Amino acid sequence: MKKLEKITTQEENFAKWYTDVIKNGDLMAYGSSKGSIIFKPLSFGIWDNIRLILDKKFKEIGVQNVNLPLLIPENLLNKEKNHISGFNPELATVTEVGGKKLSEKFYIRPTSEVLFGDFFKNEIESYNDLPLIYNQWVNVLRWEKTTNPFLRTREFLWQEGHTVHADANEAEALTKKMLDVYTDFVEQYLAIPVVKGQKTEHEKFAGAEYTFTIEAMMKDGKALQSGTSHYLGQNFTKAFDITFKNKENKLENAYGTSWGVSTRLLGALIMTHGDDRGIIIPPRIASTKVDIIELFASKDERVSKVSKEIFQSLINLGIDAKIDKSDKSAGFKAANSEIHGTPLRIEIGPRDLNNNKVIIVRRDTLEKIYVDLNEVSQTILKLLEDIQSNLLKEARKRLNHNIKIANNYEEFKKLIENGNWVITKFAGSAEDEIKIKEETGASTRCIPFNTNIDIKNKNCFYTNKETERIVIFAKAY
Repeated sequence: MKKLEKITTQEENFAKWYTDVIKNGDLMAYGSSKGSIIFKPLSFGIWDNIRLILDKKFKEIGVQNVNLPLLIPENLLNKEKNHISGFNPELATVTEVGGKKLSEKFYIRPTSEVLFGDFFKNEIESYNDLPLIYNQWVNVLRWEKTTNPFLRTREFLWQEGHTVHADANEAEALTKKMLDVYTDFVEQYLAIPVVKGQKTEHEKFAGAEYTFTIEAMMKDGKALQSGTSHYLGQNFTKAFDITFKNKENKLENAYGTSWGVSTRLLGALIMTHGDDRGIIIPPRIASTKVDIIELFASKDERVSKVSKEIFQSLINLGIDAKIDKSDKSAGFKAANSEIHGTPLRIEIGPRDLNNNKVIIVRRDTLEKIYVDLNEVSQTILKLLEDIQSNLLKEARKRLNHNIKIANNYEEFKKLIENGNWVITKFAGSAEDEIKIKEETGASTRCIPFNTNIDIKNKNCFYTNKETERIVIFAKAY
């Protein structure tokens, strides 16, 4: 085990804290190409659990997995002009192979709408072939100027769902359904409360009719877009000539959707729950739920015997556990477990075994609990659920506390400067959104679907025009 380095506190420098935590917590290493990272077993284990759980949820509603190519021919990408303009600054281009210039440029996929469009047009003839509801788990590349591990890297992992339907209402219903799937997953498994809403016209996905989003609040008050679902209408199906014979035997363009989450969920998890000791992983998504720490095992053979028995009992209950048999100090072992965010640790030492007990420590509250040996398994089961519930409760409390109302621009600027989200009436244009972001750093996060906050002001905080539209602004990652 390597030496644990000092972690910058969140209060001192949140950005530095984040970097310290993910490096010391063995979550990642920097890749050999700028803006890339290596997922270590701990972070990839979390992503693997995200993939397994979401994939099961997808299949329950009829999603099928596929895998499309990495490269997009230039002629294909140019078929949807709005889409290409949205991604153009980030496109990585392949122009030669083996020292020879290619006759056509190829782009490494930043997303796969155009690939799916080209694929779908050959898959359907009549309405009987629809809907096609496909998803792929792949890597994508976007040449970001500014990168931040997990949050914004040039290459990242994600799932991207793409569908075509014979009916617009059916496609719109699926767009909403996928957002609900994401919401349930992020809240129930990652213990991150989110605000559901629709992106403004300025912030929507390039080529979509509209975009739905879930927005999460990090501990520094910034927002993180944690999942999106887009209703594409016929924008892509017209560009790629995806038609079908409807019930009247007439050719009609299909209706499309796309939706996805990515490895930025790892960043969301770290910045929602982490503390100055390291990350805190919610039990339902943790690849290791319990660390079993042996103390003075070389002096008392009971320690190893009991640790093996507890380990096996937890495995039999389906609880992933790990035994730390190293000769490091008790303090080092505890700190190592904490920085890795393991939800619970069990400390087994001769003194407590004399009383037929072990110590269980919660990662979320650091509370120490003395437990009889015959009650360890049941106590662990209960504590894991308690931790999951507590992490969500604390994050929800923080979210609700830090959403504030602004009635005018001066109030808005002060609230944003203090790290709040601002919910307000807004009738402004895309140009207004750009100006507000230039002046305050805040962007529109969404038009929330539900709000229990009563905004008495009838006018837009920025333009002073009367409006009913409620929008949330925040600084964001």
